[in-house]
Amino acid sequence: MAGIGFRLRNLMNDESYSGLLKAYTFAGIISSGPWILSIVGILLIGIFNTENGYTQPFVGEFQISVTYLMAFSLLLTSPLQLMFTRFISDRVYEEKEDWILPNLLGAILLVVVISGALAIILLNSVFNGSVLYRVLMLTGFVILSVIWIVVIILSGLKAHSGILLAFFVGYGITVGASLKLKVFGLEGLLGGFVVGQGVMLFMLLYLVLRSYASTRLIAFDFLRRDQIYLSLVATGFFYNLAIWVDKLLFWFNPQTSIAIIAPLRGSELYDMPIFLAYLSILPGMATFLIRMETDFAEQYQLFYHAIKEGTPLHRISQIYDDMCQVIRRGFLEIFKVQGVTVIILLALGEPLLKWVHISPNYQMLLNIDLVAVGVQVLLLAELNLLFYFDYRLDALYLCLLFALSNVLFTLLTQVMGPAFYGYGFAGAVVLNTLVGMCILSRRLDKLMYETFMLH
Repeated sequence: MAGIGFRLRNLMNDESYSGLLKAYTFAGIISSGPWILSIVGILLIGIFNTENGYTQPFVGEFQISVTYLMAFSLLLTSPLQLMFTRFISDRVYEEKEDWILPNLLGAILLVVVISGALAIILLNSVFNGSVLYRVLMLTGFVILSVIWIVVIILSGLKAHSGILLAFFVGYGITVGASLKLKVFGLEGLLGGFVVGQGVMLFMLLYLVLRSYASTRLIAFDFLRRDQIYLSLVATGFFYNLAIWVDKLLFWFNPQTSIAIIAPLRGSELYDMPIFLAYLSILPGMATFLIRMETDFAEQYQLFYHAIKEGTPLHRISQIYDDMCQVIRRGFLEIFKVQGVTVIILLALGEPLLKWVHISPNYQMLLNIDLVAVGVQVLLLAELNLLFYFDYRLDALYLCLLFALSNVLFTLLTQVMGPAFYGYGFAGAVVLNTLVGMCILSRRLDKLMYETFMLH
C-alpha cells in the first residue's frame, strides 16, 4: 500500500487542514476497503428498513446472508491473497509491469471457477431457499471473491480518486437498489447488493485495465513452483481464519445462535457489536497507511539502497536508527489516534447503539470489541513490518497463534457465560500483539547483523 500512500501524502503538502482531512479520509477508506464499507451498507439497509422500532424479518435474513458471503469469500481467497500480492510486488520491483494484467486475469479466472463450483455444490446440496435466492448467493459469492483479488492491484494505482468513486458508487447503488427492491423481500435486498457489488467490480477493473498494458491476454505465472510461497499461502489463510473463527464458533453453537435462514445461523448477541466496532478502525488504518506504511517504506528503501551502494557504515547505522525511530513513531501515532477514537466511541456507546436500533444491553460487549479491534490495527502493523523484512515464518507463526488462541479463548468464554462474551477475541488480539511486538523488537535488534553476516 506504500505506493498509493505516497500519493495520498502529497495531499498534505499544502499544510492546510483541508489537505490533511482529505488525505486521512482517502487513506482510511482505501486501506479499509470493501469489507468495512460492506458493514456500513448492511447497517444502513437495516436502519432504512426499520419503522417504529420494528424491522422486517427478511432484513435479518439479508444481513446474515451477506455476512456469510463476506466471511467465506475471504476465507476461500485467503490462500491466494498474500501469495499473489508478493508476485505482483516482485514484478513491480523487476519493472515487469506488463506481467500484472494477464496474471490478474488468470487469477480472476481461477477464483471464478473455484468459487463458482464450490457455491453451486453447496447451494444445491445444503440451502433450502428459493431458486432466485440461491442464484443471487452464487453470483454474490463469485463477485466478492473476485473483488478481494482485484483490490490487491489497487494499491499500485495512481487513481485514488477513481478508487474512491468506485467504492462510493458501488455501495451507493447497493443501498439505493436495496431500498427500491425491498418490496420483493429478501431477494430484492440481496439483488440490490449483488448489483452494487457488480458495478463496483467493473469500475475497479476498468481502472486496472486503463493503468496496465500487456501483449498477453491471460497468464498463470503466479502458479509456477518458484513463485509459490507456501508460508504466505498458510499465513493468509490463518490470518483470515483468526479474524472470523470466533464468529463461526458463535454461529455454529446452538446455545449462542439461532437459525436465520436455513442453513445459516446467526448470533444476534455477538454479531452486531463486533461489526459495529470494526467501523472504528478507519482512523487507525488511515494513520497506518500514511505514517507507518508510507514513512517506513521510505526509510526502508533508503536503508537497503545505502547498503547496495556501499555507503559508509556510520551512515548506514544512522539510517538504521532513523528507520527504527520511524517505526516507533508510527506505532505511537496509531496508538494515539486509535486510542482517542476508542475513548470517544466508548463515551458515545449507548446513543450509538440506539441509532442503529440495538439494545443498550449490548454496550459492554461493544466496549470490549472497540478495544479489541483498536489493538488489532497494531497487530496488522507488526505483520506488515515482518513482511517487509521477509520474516515470513515469524508472520506465519504469529497468525497461527492468533487463530489457535482465538479458538481456545472463545470456547472458554462460551463456557463461562454471556458476561464473558467478547473477551475471547479481545484476549487473542492483545496476546498476539504483545507477542508480535516482542518478535519484531528482537528481529530489529539483529537486523544489522543478519543483513551483513547472513546475506
